[in-house]
Amino acid sequence: MVLIAAAVCTKAGKTIVSRQFVEMTKARIEGLLAAFPKLMTSGKQHTFVETDSVRYVYQPLEKLYMLLITTKASNILEDLETLRLFSKVIPEYCRSLEEKEIIENAFDLIFAFDEIVALGYRESVNLAQIKTFVEMDSHEEKVYQAVRQTQEREAKQKSRERAKELQRQRMEQKKMGGSGRPYGGGSSEGFGSSSSAGMSNHSAITTPSIAIGEIKPAAPAAKPAVARNALKLGGKNRDADTFVDQLKSEGEKVVANPTPSATSAVVKAKPVSDVPMDEVHLRMEDKIVVRIGRDGGLQAFELSGLLTLRISDEKYGRIKVQLQNADQRGIQLQTHPNVDKELFKSKGQIGLKNPAKPFPMNTDVGVLKWRYQTQDESAIPLTINCWPSENAEGGCDVNIEYELEHTRLELQDVCITIPLPMGITPSIAECDGDYHHDSRKNTLQWNLPVIDASSKQGSMEFTVPNSIPGDFFPLDVSFSSKIPYAELQIVKVQLVDDESDIKYSTETLFYPDKYEIV
Repeated sequence: MVLIAAAVCTKAGKTIVSRQFVEMTKARIEGLLAAFPKLMTSGKQHTFVETDSVRYVYQPLEKLYMLLITTKASNILEDLETLRLFSKVIPEYCRSLEEKEIIENAFDLIFAFDEIVALGYRESVNLAQIKTFVEMDSHEEKVYQAVRQTQEREAKQKSRERAKELQRQRMEQKKMGGSGRPYGGGSSEGFGSSSSAGMSNHSAITTPSIAIGEIKPAAPAAKPAVARNALKLGGKNRDADTFVDQLKSEGEKVVANPTPSATSAVVKAKPVSDVPMDEVHLRMEDKIVVRIGRDGGLQAFELSGLLTLRISDEKYGRIKVQLQNADQRGIQLQTHPNVDKELFKSKGQIGLKNPAKPFPMNTDVGVLKWRYQTQDESAIPLTINCWPSENAEGGCDVNIEYELEHTRLELQDVCITIPLPMGITPSIAECDGDYHHDSRKNTLQWNLPVIDASSKQGSMEFTVPNSIPGDFFPLDVSFSSKIPYAELQIVKVQLVDDESDIKYSTETLFYPDKYEIV
């Protein structure tokens, strides 16, 4: 099949977005698009129309048409399958099928179109792969960002230490000169030092005893000179500002500092806990990334966890936490660099290398993290079996069932999201729990308040007309749980001095970062 161009146009014939895939002049493409509305026959419903040279394959989308222009030698069945994929892409990037929304997301649509077709030929991709490719998520970029953040933290730490050293020197000079109060000693090292790269952002915390804003330079000469032609971080680029001002003056809409939620619609909100906090509070957070094939088989599984400590009373600053590790799956544990590793290996206790130093106050400090990757299917906590089969009416009968594999878990607010063909309403025959059809997003949401050992299985049955089995993938699963996936347990918290037990509060959060059946 040779695909000449793909376009989104109005029913009046106005072209909104067009992407050509073969070498052809602009005038030729405009002529082909202009001829399409004249070929439409009122009162008859077709999926394609032909001329002497090309074939127009189209699908109505409310007030718009999704249009493909192909050669007459192309396979019409493949054309229709490609058209169906193009039609699925549009609602993924546009909140509504309106001309204004299509124009605002034109570049995203063009990028997605390029992933479907290359040099006029269909690529072997599905909707989930297109979304992944367009996101352009780069592991190298994440590594670079992590290294850069580490360098910035190290630079800030060094500047704090230098500022403290200057303050100590001035206080010594005042003491020796007989002015000022006696020198009373410095401050202890911060918990979060330059060696804390790799821990969470919460763990890179210091315990300052002197506020940085209170330190004044000794003399104007101490101010470092800035080279005239040096690169200034954070400075404004006048050329960029002038260009933006020019765009605004011409009536263009310029959005400054887009929020993360606007740039990535697939990021899930992390569940929030409402556990009351004592003076010593421990938070255990587990999140997993799971990808399962539609025909079974685990494609990816990764668990990452973090234990954070928060102390709000100085008298509990010097403590140690006793953990019990009952996990037999080989989860990799790693303590913070300032935590005594030998104490943790021998006794399972978390305490500082220097027991005389306290933990930071009023700060969430990451003290232990863990990670687990596997291809063992027994690691899957919740299995989803989606079985669509074609019926005699040209649609599909879909049977979906779930089963909780790890019965010690209790999953709350479970939502299984099933994609649907555009503009089609499913007919529900049987459902455990509740369901909701989102016609704007073309999805069916299967909601289950609790899945535990007493309700570890359930099923749903529905029928969708004018569909094929591939329309119902990928499925997305979300939930939250107060029982961790890793079998780690906080046994007690003790004071370092007399090893007496103290009161503490804990909260546990287990949720999927991404859980999909592709």
